[in-house]
Amino acid sequence: MKLNDVERAMRAGDLGRAPQIAIEHQIQVGDYFGAEDFVEVTQAHIMADTESLGEAGVKWLEEMAREDGGRARVCIPTITDPRGTDFAKAKVLKQPERFLELERRTIAAFRKLGVSLTDTCINYQTIQAPTRNESVAFGDTGVVIYANSVCGARSNYEGGPSALSAGLTGRTPRYGFHLDPQRRATVRIRADWTPRTLNEWGALGGVVGKLAGNYWSVPVVEGLQGAPGSDAMKHFGAAMASFGSIALFHLVGITPEAVRLEDCGGDKLPVAHRVAEAEVRALMADYPADGEVDVVVFSAPQLSLYELRDLAKLCEGRRFVKPLLAVTSPQVKPDCDRFGYTKSIEDAGGHVLSGMCFYQSYAREIAEANGWKRLATNSTKIVNILGGYGYKPMLASMERCVEAAQKGRLS
Repeated sequence: MKLNDVERAMRAGDLGRAPQIAIEHQIQVGDYFGAEDFVEVTQAHIMADTESLGEAGVKWLEEMAREDGGRARVCIPTITDPRGTDFAKAKVLKQPERFLELERRTIAAFRKLGVSLTDTCINYQTIQAPTRNESVAFGDTGVVIYANSVCGARSNYEGGPSALSAGLTGRTPRYGFHLDPQRRATVRIRADWTPRTLNEWGALGGVVGKLAGNYWSVPVVEGLQGAPGSDAMKHFGAAMASFGSIALFHLVGITPEAVRLEDCGGDKLPVAHRVAEAEVRALMADYPADGEVDVVVFSAPQLSLYELRDLAKLCEGRRFVKPLLAVTSPQVKPDCDRFGYTKSIEDAGGHVLSGMCFYQSYAREIAEANGWKRLATNSTKIVNILGGYGYKPMLASMERCVEAAQKGRLS
């Protein structure tokens, strides 16, 4: 890779041991992907849950925090993805103390490194959305696909060490979705039906993700009627990333790089697939919303203030016989409290959790501790994941999920 004067100084250790370790890591990543040089980035976002980090990852973070006599610091705004717990609700989830101690150690290490503990996967709704052509280094798949597609920013999926390295160096290897050619459409899809609810938007995203099929594919979707809002885009992109590892999509007339089909090169592609309501319903049928329910979860992605407002209204006058968990960010939670949404949800018997993500919270262990098996949710992303944790996930609208918490079953 071509290095400028600052990068050569980092590599020589002139700017400290931590930046030296970071840029050596980045050079290896860049060499692997064929990057010619680095691109400066303005923000970094790090996967922070200890289920992903494990003991080895936490020790590595602690070692980095001790470098340069404990003076190592990130040089650009660097924030965290959700943690593995909400300490205020750990007893509700029945999370073992050994997991909580790993969380405490991780938090301490990040603080020493100057990382801002935002603990959110919806930073584009709550912290600072990147702008078109802004180069960033984001880790969470839902964050990356939203930033690339809806905001028009530029990021690859950055693994934890790579995202922290970007925070320490202020740059990342210039490859993949930082390059114009990689952002051109590779598969053209015609949508003959437009979703209405968030679970339907997620299911359509899942269908598109499966059709596109791999990280380097860039689907362009035409035919949608009307522009989806931020929450719909959030569920659509998160599910597409989950089902297909997709990092960038275009919606004709909606997303910034596809005002016209030809803007993203879609006009040069044949229509490879047509997606109607039947295809979306078929994916939803893989997670049948029928029968007894053990727990209802709204998570993955974290809920926006508007989602919590809608949920709170649905909870009024109800009393739940099954646990309902609504997961949001530390930025949204205070407003949820202030506007009375938390009270409405918790008066019905639900719980509003902050700063975590359900499937990153030792989901298998808490299922065993609580006797949870059949889980209802409106998140298409989470149903795609939780089968691997021993759950039988059920996909339904927010309204039906709330009814399931009240009645103990979906019908």
